[in-house]
Amino acid sequence: MINQPKDTAVWVDESRCKACNICVSYCPSGTLAMKEDPNAIQGMMIEVLDPTTCIGCRDCEIHCPDFAIYVAEKGFKFAKLSKESQERAEKIKANNFMALKG
Repeated sequence: MINQPKDTAVWVDESRCKACNICVSYCPSGTLAMKEDPNAIQGMMIEVLDPTTCIGCRDCEIHCPDFAIYVAEKGFKFAKLSKESQERAEKIKANNFMALKG
């Protein structure tokens, strides 16, 4: 496991991520999305859009087949799931898991 960045709820080890988007499909808060990355093998990479919206459910971490995403320990102060974040998550999923523009 890579070290937790200071005061961050969720983070990615990009060296392990194969951009399968499984974590994004499970994220109920719209914290995660895919981004284009020409340097990545698949041309895509996971992006933590806003770690302050992470609710700490760990669904992304549990379902990642490559152990590339991490969620802070239970003592961390996570966000509450809001209607806005639920709507953002649905829009991301409808956008083929890509980050929303604008």
